[in-house]
Amino acid sequence: MVEIKQLRKHFGPLVAVDNISFQVGQGEVLGFLGPNGAGKSTTMKMITGFLTPTTGTVLVDGHDIVQQPIEVKRRIGYLPEGAPAYPDMTPAHFLEFIARVRGLKGANKRKRIDEIIEKVNLQTVLHQTIDTLSKGFKRRVGLAQAILHDPEVLVLDEPTDGLDPNQKHEVRTLIKAMAQEKVIILSTHILEEVYAVCSRAIIIAKGKILADGTPTDLEAKSRYHNAVTITLKARMEQAASIRQSLSQLSGVYKVDILSEMDSHLSYQLFPETQRSIIGEISQYARNQQWEVEELHVDKGHLDEVFRSITEDLSESKHR
Repeated sequence: MVEIKQLRKHFGPLVAVDNISFQVGQGEVLGFLGPNGAGKSTTMKMITGFLTPTTGTVLVDGHDIVQQPIEVKRRIGYLPEGAPAYPDMTPAHFLEFIARVRGLKGANKRKRIDEIIEKVNLQTVLHQTIDTLSKGFKRRVGLAQAILHDPEVLVLDEPTDGLDPNQKHEVRTLIKAMAQEKVIILSTHILEEVYAVCSRAIIIAKGKILADGTPTDLEAKSRYHNAVTITLKARMEQAASIRQSLSQLSGVYKVDILSEMDSHLSYQLFPETQRSIIGEISQYARNQQWEVEELHVDKGHLDEVFRSITEDLSESKHR
């Protein structure tokens, strides 16, 4: 269990993180989502003990990061932003060094290093110096050192940054495989990452938590949640009457025209208070004997929720 308690960080007059609190339990993959400058990396540095909070604290398995930093750091694996490493070391030497720092010894050390090299696919670059590696391979070296000591908690800052699609898939598969036994917190500005690996997401902006829930919960905040798209074969001269009849259905507050072309009409219907309207629309279409080509319900758009929440905060700051 990781508990963040009223965490706050000032840099002079700048408030980077503003009194945030949340908990993350074993088996959860928390996506920490926000625009650039939101406070994501600063929060992660405080969780891992690289920055001291101005006020508040972090508990990891009951240990306080301010009072017991070594105990906390033993339990955490951290992939910082940019995956820093000693550039003149090879991945093989670097992992050997990290293993010694983490207290791994003898046969167990060798076994663990070999397992991690295979897990993150570093075999082909083991004996190149790190400064000659691509951004993607540097990221993989950073991930390898983070998981080398099999920590209870993983804190990953942009874990797939710089990876190609195949490498992203491998890292995401690895994160999901580890998730059942660990607490995983990852920061990202890539919404695709949230869908791919996260069981929960927090949206942060201007150092404040603006939303916290599962990806499905956050999608439900979208104005597109439960919106229905219908496409049917009909003549253009029928368009006005069809639009009017759709707008008058129970629960429908708005009808947007997606396209009105000869023989094909397509509309998006938005519900009142995000209620489900698919049943009424489907039944009405059957009663009218329309030739429906498409009928589907939108779950909601996480990108639209993200923009509306973060933009609303930005606008309120300037009022």
